[in-house]
Amino acid sequence: MTYLAKAIKRLKPDAEFSFTDDDYSTIKWDVLDGDAPTQKEIDAAIKEIKADELAKAETKATAKAALLNKLGISEAEAKLLLG
Repeated sequence: MTYLAKAIKRLKPDAEFSFTDDDYSTIKWDVLDGDAPTQKEIDAAIKEIKADELAKAETKATAKAALLNKLGISEAEAKLLLG
């Protein structure tokens, strides 16, 4: 799912829409309750989504490093064990 679609779903979860080339100006609303989100609102939502994804990746990497440390093995050794 593109960031544009993710942002729209975050702002208007029940909306049904289509667009081309990840371009805000091409959004066609099939189902929309209330006003359509503005380009500025969409851009802000995309920033939030990217920040959330980064935080999730960082949390996952920290947990992975902690587990490897607890097991006393390196990442390379874990890869060898897991195939």
